[in-house]
Amino acid sequence: MISLHRSCFLNNTGISGSSSPFSYKLKKLPPASVKVTALGPNRDRNSSVLIENNNNSLKEIKEDGTSSVADVDPNPTVTGEDRDLYYDAAASDDQLVTPWSLSVASGYSLLRDPHHNKGLAFNEKERDSYYLRGLLPPTVISQELQVKKMMCSIRQYQVPLQKYMAMMDLQLGAIMFPPIIELNERLFYKLLIDNVEELLPVVYTPTVGEACQKYGSIFRRPQGLFISLKEKGKIHEVLRNWPQRDIQVIVVTDGERILGLGDLGCQCLPVTIDVGTNNEQLLNDEFYIGLRRRRATGQARNLIEYAELMHEFMNAVKQNYGEKVLIQFEDFANHNAFDLLAKYGTTHLVFNDDIQAGTGIAELIALEISKQTNMPLEEARKKISLVDSKGLIVKSRIDSLQHFKKPWAHDHEPIKKLVDAVNGIKPTVLIGTSGVGRTFTKEVVEAMAALNEKPIIFSLSNPTSQSECTAEEAYTWSQGRAIFASGSPFDPVEYKGRVFVPGQANNAYIFPGLGLGLIMSGAIRVHDDMLLAASEALAAQVTQENFDKGLIYPPFRNIRKISAHIAASVAAKAYELGLATRQPQPKDLVKYAEHCMYNPAYQSYR
Repeated sequence: MISLHRSCFLNNTGISGSSSPFSYKLKKLPPASVKVTALGPNRDRNSSVLIENNNNSLKEIKEDGTSSVADVDPNPTVTGEDRDLYYDAAASDDQLVTPWSLSVASGYSLLRDPHHNKGLAFNEKERDSYYLRGLLPPTVISQELQVKKMMCSIRQYQVPLQKYMAMMDLQLGAIMFPPIIELNERLFYKLLIDNVEELLPVVYTPTVGEACQKYGSIFRRPQGLFISLKEKGKIHEVLRNWPQRDIQVIVVTDGERILGLGDLGCQCLPVTIDVGTNNEQLLNDEFYIGLRRRRATGQARNLIEYAELMHEFMNAVKQNYGEKVLIQFEDFANHNAFDLLAKYGTTHLVFNDDIQAGTGIAELIALEISKQTNMPLEEARKKISLVDSKGLIVKSRIDSLQHFKKPWAHDHEPIKKLVDAVNGIKPTVLIGTSGVGRTFTKEVVEAMAALNEKPIIFSLSNPTSQSECTAEEAYTWSQGRAIFASGSPFDPVEYKGRVFVPGQANNAYIFPGLGLGLIMSGAIRVHDDMLLAASEALAAQVTQENFDKGLIYPPFRNIRKISAHIAASVAAKAYELGLATRQPQPKDLVKYAEHCMYNPAYQSYR
């Protein structure tokens, strides 16, 4: 029994379809040839193997020496949604599937296949069908109980970084969780989904930044691609070294501005463009795994070298994965980030959650003001003032400003200190995205509280150490009147007998739903109106009960529901703007988004 494709399987009676939304007809060759040259260990088990014939048909060679020919149509018959949309997330379907892809049946190998292994959750019938008897203890344990066991094991660690490392060991199939747990990707993601509020601060900010710093030079197995200047001229071939071919989303970084931690070089995945590092500690570290050279930036003499590598990468991605592959630029420094987004935003499906935060936040607020009030965009921008390291951004500084700051240079006298800018501008909302910790001082927060009954204070910089102020500081200095949100999580704060629950405002809310909406609509470009649609959808998920608790974001435990609504709104906007290619438009976009989401529940095997 071997698989021609994740959704097309061969048994000793021919070819049978799976629960996938498409299947092959038995006529001609599949798109890709399948060559298997060895049989598994169960040679007396009526096992078989496919080989390629000279006449381009696939022949099944059985153990008894007989053979049969299976001809497969290269054009799949679509029986549900489009072929290229999450067809592997079939766990939500009721039909049975066969747990092999391009390999001969073997219970021993199945237990070491992270995509299909279920550990002790294999039922009695499956243990008989897939030669698992004796390879597992006799007890059958559900996926839910496996998750419970993992959480008990993880919770024994008190330090978040220790929890993170325990989870990474689990993902890599370490032996720290015997006997219930084995290498198993569905179990790992179900763990995250079922315990998202508790584990998000462990696998995301602030813990992940500390893990990159302390363990970035440990290479255990490829979980992404390292593309360096050494691969210049060969990136197309490098991308083909990655085993999966149906890639829909790529997150890429050059490691220059990771969180608020700065240049971490070649220590962040899934796709790292390694152009060197200016981090002296890494350059002097004998264990550093990246290019040991000064960073090729997008500036001065290195401009051409850097630009050529990125251009080759962007072209190779489209050549390998098609027009609709979504590329997220992550943690690029501003001097490269803005240029990359401007250059490729018109030719590729791209976004950058960092700069489409920052000044991007200001632009989106201005766009929304303009949209709601019919005010010209230039006038709407005047409702928003920006402060950088040199003080208030004003017209008298315009010649020295970076290009992305110039639209925000208003007519105002120069002001150096933030507290003076607050008193001079009299804002209702204070948003921090500087990456510089403790810039919202006691004087600044008190000034906001003096001007507003409910001062809105967002300390969005990550990780926690770089937050502009803490939740406790915001609530205490404002005498419990602040509406507060932060990029990294803070514990609830008790002030004068009342408990305040800080909101967490980071890209984990918006961008998974944005990405899903782009993919499920087949969008070919990202438009600012899509980001506005995502924001409005998120705001609509906040209930009065949330407001009563001081929350301005919905609880993160509902993130899958939230993401489905965001995805639906983004997809609807893509169809409205004529940027969607997946036709016809589904009638119920929310339900369609839920259908497209990955379901980590175990599949039942035939």
